[in-house]
Amino acid sequence: MTKTELISAIAQKTEFTKKDSEKFINAALEVITEELMKGNKVQITGFGTFEVKERAERIGVNPRTKATIKIAASKAPVFKAGKAFKDTISK
Repeated sequence: MTKTELISAIAQKTEFTKKDSEKFINAALEVITEELMKGNKVQITGFGTFEVKERAERIGVNPRTKATIKIAASKAPVFKAGKAFKDTISK
């Protein structure tokens, strides 16, 4: 499902216009992104948790040259599905 398809599906379920549904989706994604950038978790009960995990610096191997390389530390967004969401999907 693409973002456009998601907007259309939300518009159908809520009877909002596609324009209003798009505003809602964009606002929700923007708020989640802003909170993650601040270092906060975003927990949606029954759905899951968005958070940022820190990856430590590590040594890797270049597959072409087999030379060892240093991979810098980084931050990555992570989604952890909640129990209710997992249970619903696994039925």
